[in-house]
Amino acid sequence: MKIRAGYDIAFDCPQPTPMILLVSVHASRIGDLLSPQHITFDPPLPTRTYEDQFGNACTRVLAPAGRVRFSADFLVADSGRHDEVVPDAPQVAVQDLPDDTLVYLLGSRYCDTEHLAEEAWSLFAGTPPGWARVQAICDYVHDHLTFDYMQARSTRTAAEGHSERLGVCRDFAHLAITFCRCMNIPARYCTGYLGDIGVPKDPQPMDFSAWFEAYLGGRWYTFDARHNVPRIGRILVARGRDATDVAISTSFGRADLANFTVITDEVE
Repeated sequence: MKIRAGYDIAFDCPQPTPMILLVSVHASRIGDLLSPQHITFDPPLPTRTYEDQFGNACTRVLAPAGRVRFSADFLVADSGRHDEVVPDAPQVAVQDLPDDTLVYLLGSRYCDTEHLAEEAWSLFAGTPPGWARVQAICDYVHDHLTFDYMQARSTRTAAEGHSERLGVCRDFAHLAITFCRCMNIPARYCTGYLGDIGVPKDPQPMDFSAWFEAYLGGRWYTFDARHNVPRIGRILVARGRDATDVAISTSFGRADLANFTVITDEVE
């Protein structure tokens, strides 16, 4: 299938403001692009792109004083298959984990494992290790949190989300990741496009989505505690320890959001 994806985002800056943007499709999906994903800036700006420690493509710009707009509109080829489900994928003992997965066992800015370790073991110690344990975590988080756009808060940690019992997709991902790490399962945060493909249309405006990947049986698998069903058409943009590492925009100075539109539609 073909998916049209893109965005139209604008900020008002009272003075020239350095920014880092993570809006480019992840390197793992570059081969699926059917048209260029060039970022268009208004006004035109010089840019520089680098790859961060997680393999994400980051774009540096100096936004001028006033309004700056950046946008893209492109096509991506997708298999049309649902997220893979492998119920017999085993949990890997910590001593056997690859070195590069160990960072995803540690606490991070939003995944405060030190506050939820005891709760995690009380909830999930009795579940079978491996895929079944990660799925049990997703089931719990999906049922425990209430999704509410109006309650979004950029400072909410996993422990706070667990206590408040609400959040948006990033909060679902952070809580599930934190529980996985507490149970010695490497888990990493993902952000990208996820349109209403194969599911009823969501009346809410389209947004970038958050999910996570867990390391089982020698590879990474996709899980989504918010929707908690296999989905079609995920387009990965970035991975990291939590939302800190993959913010769509990071500004080093004041930048007030003036417009935020995301496109993710199947092309018939």
